[in-house]
Amino acid sequence: MKITKLETMLVKPRWLFLKMHTDEGLIGLGEPILEGRALTVAQAVAELEPYLLGKDPTRVVHHWQAMYKHAFYRGGPILTSALSGVEHALWDLTGKALGVPVYKLLGGPLRDRIRIYRGCGGRTIEEAVANAKALVAQGFTAMKTGPAGGRPARIVETPGFVDRVVEQFAAMREAVGKDIDIAIDFHGAVPPQTSALLIKALEPYQPMFIEEPVQCQNEDVLADLAKKTHLPIATGERLFTKWGFRRVLETGAASILQPDIAHAGGIFEGRLIAGMAEAYYAAIAPHCPLGPIALAACIQLDAAIPNFLIQEHASLGEGYLKEPFRMVDGYIPLPEKPGLGIELDDEAMKDKVPHDWRNPERYHPDDGTAIDW
Repeated sequence: MKITKLETMLVKPRWLFLKMHTDEGLIGLGEPILEGRALTVAQAVAELEPYLLGKDPTRVVHHWQAMYKHAFYRGGPILTSALSGVEHALWDLTGKALGVPVYKLLGGPLRDRIRIYRGCGGRTIEEAVANAKALVAQGFTAMKTGPAGGRPARIVETPGFVDRVVEQFAAMREAVGKDIDIAIDFHGAVPPQTSALLIKALEPYQPMFIEEPVQCQNEDVLADLAKKTHLPIATGERLFTKWGFRRVLETGAASILQPDIAHAGGIFEGRLIAGMAEAYYAAIAPHCPLGPIALAACIQLDAAIPNFLIQEHASLGEGYLKEPFRMVDGYIPLPEKPGLGIELDDEAMKDKVPHDWRNPERYHPDDGTAIDW
């Protein structure tokens, strides 16, 4: 089996899908996307195509090493996102060729269902409570919110700001009960001084984890905050490859890592990151605010790592997949079909993939947003 073509497709609302074609008719799927830079990543994928044409797609790790290490410029959000989506498709083709799910190629499943969560919040306490209750009614057992202080956090904050953040979180906790997990994401946008205050004030309500309490690059400050609280600190959505996660683990900056399998290097790189994390007793909760191909790649990894915690998601694939993922009691049953276990519904996607999406006169040069969408 040889690779014959890489085909990228801009897809509403902000995704980029990849089809990797072969001479045997099998097609591998990937999601090489960086939020807000779809067209740029598509060009980066196109620049990988000459290397891949005519190659055997089942030599996944060899190709990853060649594309990453043999490039003069490597790493970073654009190049690693392009490489990640290509790697998804290589694994998808390998699984399809062998007739097995990707997780069986990673050592086999450790679980038969994947726990998931999604974002939840509101502009008011009442709205946040209603949204939290709605998720529980849908079957979710976990959710994630943000600090609702009414404005961006300052370096030195007032007791009123801290109280407002805690009040909304406490109301959500009261609404859904103590058996539902609620995480809180600071988005790396809260100054360290204020993060310390907020973390301490939130401790009585036991958030599942505090995500990016400060910028992810500031491992020393993350480590200092982690040492001052019993709450788990999470980070990793903006880190790339195993090398990007090494210092987080070495400094004790987080006990929950959140690699994004569409950005951090792909499925096998995620497996290596998980192995590093296991040695430090850290858990893996992959980041995924993207489309259903990215989710499918995450699920394959989630099934095969011992330290999996929970999976973020934004779409189960309705309107994109012939058989969307389904949630049962807060979990996605493990897919059993070969490769990533999914198939795109091209008919349903017709109105989501414009034929002339590469036309620079009609589409935003950075994120690919169509003028008339």
